Amino acid sequence: MTTEEIENAKNLEVLNENLAKVEELSQRFVSAVAQKKQIHPGLQGPGHDLYMKAATAYFSEAMSHPSRILETQVEYWGKALRHFVEAQESLMTGHLAPPEDTGPKDRRFSNELWDTHPYFNFIKQQYMFSSEAVRKAVDQLEELDDTDKKRLRYFSQQIIDMMSPTNFFSTNPDALTKAVETNGQSLVDGLENLVRDIESSDGELLVTLADKDAFKVGENIGTAEGSVVFRNEILELIQYAPTTETVHKTPLVLFPPWINKFYILDLKPANSLIRWVVDQGYTLFVVSWKNPDASYRDFSLDDYIEKGYLTTVETVKKITSEPQVNAIGYCIAGTTLSLVLALMNKRGDKSIKSATFFTTLADFEDQGEVGVFLSNDFVDAIEHQVEEDGILESFIMSRTFSYLRSNDLIYGPAIRSYMLGEAPPAFDLLYWNGDGTNLPACMLMDYLRGLCQENRFAKGGIEVLGEMVQISDVKVPLCAVACETDHIAAWKTSYSGIQKMGARSKTFILSESGHIAGIVNPPSKNKYGHYMNDNWPVDPAEWQDGATYHEGSWWPHWEEWLAKRSGKQVPALAPGDSTDFPALAPAPGTYVTEKPKNE
Repeated sequence: MTTEEIENAKNLEVLNENLAKVEELSQRFVSAVAQKKQIHPGLQGPGHDLYMKAATAYFSEAMSHPSRILETQVEYWGKALRHFVEAQESLMTGHLAPPEDTGPKDRRFSNELWDTHPYFNFIKQQYMFSSEAVRKAVDQLEELDDTDKKRLRYFSQQIIDMMSPTNFFSTNPDALTKAVETNGQSLVDGLENLVRDIESSDGELLVTLADKDAFKVGENIGTAEGSVVFRNEILELIQYAPTTETVHKTPLVLFPPWINKFYILDLKPANSLIRWVVDQGYTLFVVSWKNPDASYRDFSLDDYIEKGYLTTVETVKKITSEPQVNAIGYCIAGTTLSLVLALMNKRGDKSIKSATFFTTLADFEDQGEVGVFLSNDFVDAIEHQVEEDGILESFIMSRTFSYLRSNDLIYGPAIRSYMLGEAPPAFDLLYWNGDGTNLPACMLMDYLRGLCQENRFAKGGIEVLGEMVQISDVKVPLCAVACETDHIAAWKTSYSGIQKMGARSKTFILSESGHIAGIVNPPSKNKYGHYMNDNWPVDPAEWQDGATYHEGSWWPHWEEWLAKRSGKQVPALAPGDSTDFPALAPAPGTYVTEKPKNE
């Protein structure tokens, strides 16, 4: 046999081995999918009423403005046919090349074959033409109200993104090339990744975004030194070890969202807000929330306020022997902190001296991008699911937020993992993103109905622990940090809520970037800048137009604000120094790594 024949025989052997592996993996795949738990169909997509409204609006548009509909169709047909004819003419002349106009640039189509190969370029451009036609068809519908049109635009874009040729093996040049180069090994590796993800998610398809074996909370992430000094059924309270001999007199308490784990603020030393705050000379306490199981179904928003916020504040006051604390609330924890502040004002409780809000919504008049999931069809489905399960399982919330950035958090990772057979990267932020938490049924519905849908805190008032409170009852000095491209808590909505609060002293900082990167933005990186403006015009856009842009992190500006409200320097207090509150466990505690019983 020639060298070439020997090499071909080896390649054939490898290919046959891989095909055998595919058969074995296919059986595992079928078995894994069979374990999938049935969830309410209303959580899989919008209700039928949106489809009916869209169809009615389209037919109404066709009757009222037939020329507009026809014009859009002709424009689409014209582009598609012209491109088809150009491709045919090139083939007929033996000129195997794409047309001079290779179409718009899109980072999904970064492989040069999308522009240089006639087959792939034809597919790409036809997809682009079709995508544009769908968007225009939606934009032309005039019989839909703003909310329905926003939802239709969002869900039609989801279909457009899902149908991208990059998402299919036969039309993805990267996947095809690698499959040939590896004799099919990339497909086997991809199928193994797919089966692994489905098996580990009990039949659900949740793309693993980061190498789960690369990180361990408390060992190489979440490693700031401290101790758990208090624990109840809903939280652990961590007191962080001082790094300065003296500290500001008034302690600082940070309430992270219970939708995710708190260690996003302590991923690694270089970008740890927790370490940075301690280094500035503050006695810092951070809440680590319990990841609930079904036994927590009746825990309400009032329970989180009483057993979480009020208990924490009183505990910190006892540990430090200080009459007041400064508080921080992040995302949903900031929203709840605003309720706590309003309640304290009604009760005449001065325990919180000042408040800082990170990416916080208190007025839900404009719900931002996430509002597409806050209509009755979705919320009703959530209510039905949590009544059955007692909790909203973490994967549902994680999947929902991922679809707000589907190309980055779903399709892109799926292509790399399942088509190219690549291992997930060792990326701490994506690891944290996949480490979600469950939400108790009662609390979740309190939040979705009373705050998000009915917007009672900003309109008329909402009952909290027997008191009617409203947004204007928030009186303490406050600083709010919002993020310019935040897709969860839109900055303009955050601004509007802060503007309606009753505090005389208010500071608003707009950071560049999004919900996480805009907050976890250490000064050492000098990466994202921020805007500041002492004026409070009604229109957020006017505020931004009049704002001053500052290079780098907002952290130092905020710390300067906080220092003025934190008192003189006193000797530092180490965790466990209080006789009544000894150290129970080293940071980051036990709740952050604990798995609920249902898992």
